[in-house]
Amino acid sequence: MLNSQSMPNSDHPPRPIVVEHRNRADARQFSPSAARNRGPILEVLARILPKKGIVLEIGSGTGEHAVCFAKALPGLDWLPSDPNAASRASIKAWIATEGLANVRAPISIDVRDEVWGVAAPFDAVLSLNMVHIVPWEAALGLLAGAGRLLRPDGVLFFYGPFMLSGIHTAPSNAAFDADLKRRHPRWGVRDVDDLAGRAAPHGLELREVVKMPAHNLSLVFVKTAWAS
Repeated sequence: MLNSQSMPNSDHPPRPIVVEHRNRADARQFSPSAARNRGPILEVLARILPKKGIVLEIGSGTGEHAVCFAKALPGLDWLPSDPNAASRASIKAWIATEGLANVRAPISIDVRDEVWGVAAPFDAVLSLNMVHIVPWEAALGLLAGAGRLLRPDGVLFFYGPFMLSGIHTAPSNAAFDADLKRRHPRWGVRDVDDLAGRAAPHGLELREVVKMPAHNLSLVFVKTAWAS
């Protein structure tokens, strides 16, 4: 059965993430897009993340990314988060099914809050396929939170569709952007330059832009020591 996952708070619009429920015996959800992109994302993460440390994932969704990456990178402890209760239930079910000791119980974080209620510092903060389906102020809150919570030289990693200097990377991304804005006027594919400019005051420097399959990008920010 296909369902559209939505945020619990009334000021958050529905999130257009299609998930499947394949097993009535537990709460696990399955995302076709997560199954497709986890391999390429993992290749980048294995290169840019430290061998040991603590990773905070924002908007963990079904939890499939968290368990995949934690299994492949056993030296890292993973803290998944999602404001959606069904998503947190799915994450818990995936953790139990995979039997992973390095994935912590998921928590709820509203990135617009000035206090996220987590113990810092983190070695990395990840956000996959999120900033285009939340209002711009949520993306700004995520940047501010990463600036507060990352250790010096810590990594902030984004994955998803982005524009480069105001230009879409493919016609399909332009069509996707238009569809997002029809769904909600405060959604939309974000520009890398806009994110980099708003990240800089929080001590976050864009170090790398990686081309990914399906016209997506990975963005690698690093927290500069002077901002600690």
